[in-house]
Amino acid sequence: MIYPLTAKEVAKRVLEGNLFILDVRNEGDFNNWKIEGKNVTSINKPYFDLIDGVEEILDHLPSDQDILVVCAKEGSSKMVADMLDEAGREKVFYLEGGMKAWSEYLQPVKVGDLKSGGELYQFNRIGKGCLSYFVASQGEAAIIDSARMTDAYEEFAAQKNLKITHLIDTHLHADHISGGRKLAEKTGGKYWLPSKDAEEVTFSYEPLEDGQEIKVGESNITIQALYSPGHTIGSTSLMIDDNYLLSGDILFVDSIGRPDLAGKAEDWVGDLRTTLYTKYKELSDDLIVLPAHFGKMSELNENGVVQEKLSVLFEKNEGLNIQDEEEFRKAVSENLPPQPNAYQEIRQTNMGKINPDEESQREMEIGPNRCAITE
Repeated sequence: MIYPLTAKEVAKRVLEGNLFILDVRNEGDFNNWKIEGKNVTSINKPYFDLIDGVEEILDHLPSDQDILVVCAKEGSSKMVADMLDEAGREKVFYLEGGMKAWSEYLQPVKVGDLKSGGELYQFNRIGKGCLSYFVASQGEAAIIDSARMTDAYEEFAAQKNLKITHLIDTHLHADHISGGRKLAEKTGGKYWLPSKDAEEVTFSYEPLEDGQEIKVGESNITIQALYSPGHTIGSTSLMIDDNYLLSGDILFVDSIGRPDLAGKAEDWVGDLRTTLYTKYKELSDDLIVLPAHFGKMSELNENGVVQEKLSVLFEKNEGLNIQDEEEFRKAVSENLPPQPNAYQEIRQTNMGKINPDEESQREMEIGPNRCAITE
């Protein structure tokens, strides 16, 4: 028998470890982006090499583990899973919806409680390394750096009987299509965007300026904006509850943001250094940094949250410890990873200049995020 596994079920197995994957996509697609995690083993054998049979790979498959077959959209993985079943392998699984479904799954994880009974959640787009945030307080919710799969946030808000009142983007994203504007239109909430990133947008928005305070619910929960350019000219970090620093794409657990996705690396590298080495240095060491992306599954803590104290990052993050300014400039402008897939089209979509259909948006986003200076 073969069995489907949803992206949610695969995510659970990835976080628990002990998963074996047979990926039947083309080698280039596999090398560019695959399912990874602690104790997750994967091998690649393109589907077209298996059309005549799977006998040649049977010896490469474990006998004491379930096997998950993965492809781009599902069809090829089901066929290979059937062939493995016919060859005598028991309990073979395939990823329902393929890597497209894996790319779109959002997993909410509680970060912590806030003052006056509020809560903060991190939504982990585990297949792409994108992180968004959900602030809940006294019947209202604010969502930060929303993914385009807005149903997940709406369903979560409905479960908690919350009205979505604020949608905030820390910057104009280049690696994924924001769901903030769409959610604002559906819920009647306010959509906030840094004005310096919004000079070419075709829609109305609330300008997110330095020092701006956004209140969530009739409580003391406020989201305070801290202008922190460098990844983009408008990049703005958010302070929540005087305890959490949502750093957007400026600072990650294992790296720092790249300044080149709008073609302005030389112009913005100085801003990036000032933000990281001056503005962030003036903040409390006890702040919990919550980034908008992660690069490796090892960045998730034991609770499944990507976070770290600012003091620890200043001690261990290499991007925060390049004292020579010229050396820093070279580190963030030379030998960078490839730019995100279709990043120019994604930026244009987020500006409202183009309006691709749903399938085109999926294709534009396929692949890992690449907003850090290292992968």
